[in-house]
Parts: sequence; structure tokens; C-alpha cells
Amino acid sequence: MVTLKDRLHEKLVEARADVKAFLAEHGETVIHEVTLSQAYGGMRGIPSIVWEPSLLDPNEGIRFRGWSIPELQERLPRGSAGTQPLPEGLFYLLLTGDLPTEEQAAAVGDDLRARSELPEPALRTIASLPTDMHPMTQFSIGIMSLQPDAVFVRRYHEGIGRTDYWDPTYEDSLNLLAKVPTLAALVYRRSYRKPEPTAPPSDCCWSGRFAHLLGYDSPEFVDLMRLYLVLHADHEGGNVSAHTSHLVGSALSDAYLSLSAAMNGLAGPLHGLANQECLNYVMAIKSKFDGCPTKEQLRDYLWDTLKSGQVIPGYGHAVLRQTDPRYKAQREFALSRFPDDENFRIVSDMYEVAPDVLREHGKAKNPWPNVDAHSGVLLTHYGMTESAFYTVLFGVSRAMGILSGLIWARGLGAPIERPKTFTTEYAKTHYVK
Repeated sequence: MVTLKDRLHEKLVEARADVKAFLAEHGETVIHEVTLSQAYGGMRGIPSIVWEPSLLDPNEGIRFRGWSIPELQERLPRGSAGTQPLPEGLFYLLLTGDLPTEEQAAAVGDDLRARSELPEPALRTIASLPTDMHPMTQFSIGIMSLQPDAVFVRRYHEGIGRTDYWDPTYEDSLNLLAKVPTLAALVYRRSYRKPEPTAPPSDCCWSGRFAHLLGYDSPEFVDLMRLYLVLHADHEGGNVSAHTSHLVGSALSDAYLSLSAAMNGLAGPLHGLANQECLNYVMAIKSKFDGCPTKEQLRDYLWDTLKSGQVIPGYGHAVLRQTDPRYKAQREFALSRFPDDENFRIVSDMYEVAPDVLREHGKAKNPWPNVDAHSGVLLTHYGMTESAFYTVLFGVSRAMGILSGLIWARGLGAPIERPKTFTTEYAKTHYVK
């Protein structure tokens, strides 16, 4: 069988030639006109980064290598158990653009399992951290503690050729992808005083092994982990975590430095921390009304939130202008398993009420829910109530997209990222006539 790495090499050779020919013919083509509002507004909507694993369409949502989430839920391998696709199959797709067979997805899972043990120095580093340190801080430090094993650093100092940079980056990325679930589970157990699990079954898939290390063995929770890890894997390259990894990696910083930097961006309230805030909002509603409010009570509560100058967590998105397909996938999961769960009922009623409130309010460009509006409710239903840990779960998943993007950037020889900046005074005197 052709291995994932062999298939990736074939794809990179083809892609280099394709990009070279494409730029030779169209390199001077202007692709966008930038406004001052975009420059001052966080570069919103400016096409300026090449990111191969995924593309976000405002109306269709995320597509992984051209495939929508509903298509992938139907077509990706599922292994011998479970109803949701295997994340290791998605990783194969992100790297190669090919839908894997069951055998190819299983081979990726076997490779990750063989690389999953944490080295002793990393264990000592994590053990030295305060247990009340935020889980994302522990997670980021833990990733950095693995950096002494960076294959890229060693190969770079040995004088590896530029066109081969992808190879050690691939090895580092697979080592990281194998270890981040083990690391995340360790952070979870020590932060919340969870008991040490028994060794995971030898035939566990990547998600099943992660769930076992977290202390959750039910088949439904493993299925949820599969869904969660697939849905959060990537969201094109302009979001904070992916962009950070691209920027740091463009300096030829290794995969450990790049992924840790990305996790520091993910930890922010406007990015990965949003899922925690969404759940807290749902629980505040539940506490105020001692259960599920009526839709009229919920409508009043949402209006009170907006009138106080706050936003409704989980609604709106920088790019999307429709309901996030990732939200829909989670909703379908909940409807099929626990439609009467009180927290889910609140989220479900918000789906009916909030868009009309936001449209009437008039300031939201997108009144529809995003992925963060739902994920915490699913995790809470299965007993994972520690919302401060949710962003770590997000980070484990997002590592698939981030590391895929880094490998491809190295494979295509991406240069160091260096956008031009300007001052407000310069804009006034040079850009405005």
C-alpha cells in the first residue's frame, strides 16, 4: 500500500510544478482592491494567504479540499464502530486531497498510535506546572516542552535542501498530532483531579484513544469526539490560530513553535474561548429561569443582552452569512440522541428566536449561529462540565488543519510573511485625494 507520506510527496511535486506554471502566466494578476476600512478592520476579507487544506464560503460554509461537511459525514471512513467519520481519515484528505479508503485511514491511526507516548522531559515539565493554571496555558507549554525532539531543527542544521523542508516537517507534525491528545488528556486529569486511566485498547482509533485517556469510554462519547474533532479541524487560513501558525512557520520556525503560537491565539475570547462563553451564557439563562424559559422570556433576555451593549455568544461570524454547517451537524447529533436535554432545548429555542432578534436589532451582519453555540452543550450532556477545558479540545482538533497547512507551506516553498504597514498620517497624505 502507498503510504500517506508517499502520496503526499507525489502531490507536492505535482503542486510545485502547477503553482510555478500558474504564477508564470498569471503572477501579475490583481486579485483584490483593499480599502482603508479593511486595513483598519483587521484585514477582514482581503485575499492574501495561500491555504490549501480548506476554503470557507460565506454561504456554503467550510469545505475541506472541496468537500462539504455533509458530504464528508457520508463519505469518510468510519472504521469498525461508530456512526461518525474517523478524524484520521480527514487528516489524510487534508494532506492529499484524496478521500481515503478504510485501510488508508486505519494506517494513519496506527502510525499516530505508535508515536503517541510523551517523552519523560515533557512529563516533568507538565508536572512542574500549577494545577490551577489555565488548561490552555498548560497545553501550550506542553507543546513547547516537546520541541527538543524537533526533526526539522536537526535536519536544517545538517543542511537539508529547501525542496525537502516538508519531509522533517511532516515527521514533526505526525509526532505532534499523535501526542497532543495524550498531552491534552494529561492536562485534563491534573487540572480536575481525574484518576489515571487504564491503558487504552490497542485497536482504539485516534478519537477513541483520546476519549479513553480523558476518562470517557461510552461509545456515544467516542462518537461525539469523532464529530467534534472533524468539525473543528480547520477553517481556512485567515483565522487567528491558523494565520499565526502560517506567520510563525514562515520564518522556518519548527512545527512545535508554530503550533504552540497558534494555540496562544486560539486561547483568546474572540477565537477558541468563545465555546466556553457560549455555554456559560446558556447556563446563565437556565439559572435565571430555573430551567428552560418560554420563547417570549428568551426573546426578552436576548434583547436585554443587546441593550446592555453585549453580544449574544455563538451568533455571527466574520465570514459566514448563513447558519454554520458545523452547528447543523451538532444539532442533528443532539436531536438523534438527547432531544429533551434542558441545555439543548435552550440552544434549540435560541436557534428559533435569536436570528429574528438580531435582524430587528440591525447591527449584526450575520444573525445565524456558529459552531461555538452548540459544542459545549453536547460535551456537558456526557459529563464533561469543565468548560475551561473546551478550548483545549478545540486545539487538539485544529492541530490537524494547522499542521496540514504548515506541511503544504513548506512543500510549496512559501516565503517569510512580511505585509506592508502604514501610519494613519501616511494614509491621510498618500491614500486620500
